[in-house]
Amino acid sequence: MNDAFEAIGIALAVAMVLGIPFGFFAFMRYLRFKETIALAERGLLRPARAKRNRDTLRWGIVITTMGTGLMCGLYPLGFSIDPGMASQAPLGFGPWMLFGILPFFFGLSLLIIYYVNKREDLRYDAEEPDPIPPHKVNGE
Repeated sequence: MNDAFEAIGIALAVAMVLGIPFGFFAFMRYLRFKETIALAERGLLRPARAKRNRDTLRWGIVITTMGTGLMCGLYPLGFSIDPGMASQAPLGFGPWMLFGILPFFFGLSLLIIYYVNKREDLRYDAEEPDPIPPHKVNGE
């Protein structure tokens, strides 16, 4: 009986950890949808969303730094393992380093995407904004 309560507790914890962020983002999408519908009923267009290239740079820096920190923190594990396994982990690198290497390269790829798309964003900035609906031009 005790095992059943533990399993239910774990399932509830996982549901909360995954459900709260998902519910938050779903609610935000719903609010954005309602705002778009309200604008459409008034005959207005939703303003064009700016390119989020700056966010790509921010997240790239944050995730790369986090990966670097994890790699620095996990590196000493290679020297504290069994001597038999240490011979299989050259220079102290081992599978535990993946927890730092993966976010490091993911963040690095975001930084590369930022610099590749930088020129494309300049082209979008030169384009005209969203057109005014025809019925609003006449002042109706």
